Amino acid sequence: MQSALRDDALTTTATGVAVRIGLPWIRSLPLACVQDLVLTLDGEPVSEPQLVLGDRVIPADRAGAEQTWWFAQDRLVVATDRVLRPGIHDVEVTFRLLIPYLLAGPGGGPLVLPVRLSGHLDLDGPTVPSVSLDVA
Repeated sequence: MQSALRDDALTTTATGVAVRIGLPWIRSLPLACVQDLVLTLDGEPVSEPQLVLGDRVIPADRAGAEQTWWFAQDRLVVATDRVLRPGIHDVEVTFRLLIPYLLAGPGGGPLVLPVRLSGHLDLDGPTVPSVSLDVA
């Protein structure tokens, strides 16, 4: 999961900041498999994180209604209107990742993995070369 939150993941946007996260799984999954996403910046949870999907912006808690896919090499853009000062910031993204094709537990429901990605990231720091696209 080390590459799921790269050093260049935290960037300034026109209205605040965005964090680009990689899929911490070995295969592409429907975006609907992302549940209960929480973005925390400098120890403070963001009240209403949003997902930027191409030219659309949706509340993160609406990911379950999406028909798009999160491809293994691409980045999911989580945005907020919170403005940060330049420099290093503590970033944490947590969510539950449903794996629909793996059954777990006595009821035989799908496997659900808790995911926690965290790092000390430099706002608008040096870009890491990549072939990743943003989930659209």
